[in-house]
Amino acid sequence: MTDSVNDHSHLQPSAHPYDTLTPDRVIDCVESVGLLSDARIFPLNSYENRVYQVGIDEAQPLIAKFYRPGRWSDAQIREEHQFSLELADAEIPVVAPMYINGDTLHSAHGFRFALFPRRGGRQVELDNFEHLEQVGTMLGRIHAIGAARPFEHRAELTLQRFAIDSREFILAGDFLPRENVEAYATTTAHIIEQIAPVFDRPWQTLRLHGDCHSGNFLWRDETPWFVDLDDCLTGPAIQDIWMLISGDRAEQTAYLDTVVEGYETFYPFDPAQLQLVEPLRCLRQMHHAAWLARRWEDPAFPMAFPWFNSPRYWAEHILALREQLSALQEPTLTLGAI
Repeated sequence: MTDSVNDHSHLQPSAHPYDTLTPDRVIDCVESVGLLSDARIFPLNSYENRVYQVGIDEAQPLIAKFYRPGRWSDAQIREEHQFSLELADAEIPVVAPMYINGDTLHSAHGFRFALFPRRGGRQVELDNFEHLEQVGTMLGRIHAIGAARPFEHRAELTLQRFAIDSREFILAGDFLPRENVEAYATTTAHIIEQIAPVFDRPWQTLRLHGDCHSGNFLWRDETPWFVDLDDCLTGPAIQDIWMLISGDRAEQTAYLDTVVEGYETFYPFDPAQLQLVEPLRCLRQMHHAAWLARRWEDPAFPMAFPWFNSPRYWAEHILALREQLSALQEPTLTLGAI
């Protein structure tokens, strides 16, 4: 879900929280922890937060991540950092925040930020079975650590947060064209009715990466690196797996088998959780639309997503939701050769 799986926009104090984050201010923030910048700054793709590569005098550039004001509490950000560092300590390839002056979370000029080492690499090829199996292996290792103890402050993956709240936000705002309101309201109500019983079951949950799509991996040193835990949360293990699976039913089965083969080297896979795949896809679709709507007054969003909030967008979104409603009636995905 881009970098937005957990949304706390009701805490957001400003429509344009990054208005004052100028390049000079970015450098001032980085230098506030005792580093000396060479004044080279390069913005990286990130919309929920702001992320920059910042040159450091006589040293390698660092990555500075500025957290969206009001989205996460300090305790939630520190728990993200703690999880990343816990994984790094277990020699899992994850880009974890750096300790500087005894801390990973810093504050200056009204912004909270963290600094990370720069890691190069190329995108993981999820249609490459070698890459896919290694991703599965790393996820198994992550989940083995994630199951050791719970989060105390991070959000939880729930139907209320990702579907019901998203639907209510869209319907309460001036987003839908009048002719699409009834179709959206009816389709989303049917989806929630269909998937509610699945989420009512007592699924085993653990600490998760939370947003395991190809954009959050780098292929480096012949292994996949996890580069963003901003959306880490509590939920069922399948949340970190289903986004790795695509294509028709035969292709999905082949991809699933490959992921699970690596995954089960370190953590048991629960096939019953495959019942959650299509319901989770519903949550992602609904939440993504609401995320864009919640952030639409941030000037970066209309520039990055110019197709959003047009009559065509909403017509296509409703069509995709109807197709997803039909997919809920299809047989549950199953393991094949394994």
